[in-house]
Amino acid sequence: MIVRVLGDHLYEVSEKDLPEIEKLDGELDAALNAGDEEAFSAALSALISKVRSACAPLPDDESQQSDLVVPHEGATLQEVRDILDAGV
Repeated sequence: MIVRVLGDHLYEVSEKDLPEIEKLDGELDAALNAGDEEAFSAALSALISKVRSACAPLPDDESQQSDLVVPHEGATLQEVRDILDAGV
């Protein structure tokens, strides 16, 4: 699985780290759907930290399609909603 953190890098997720990444992504999605800014910020921070610490960054010139796109660090709930509404 390839994860893109907006404004950062592409990361390759190993099979052993995939369940935790999916769990954290689910928490992020739940907070977004609930409109809970505090939970959203915490989930986003945890997800980005896990990706950066456990996953291998791909070279900057690597061009692969992402399986999961994570908002940039510090993104607000409203920013993400705006991006999703725009279909980006």
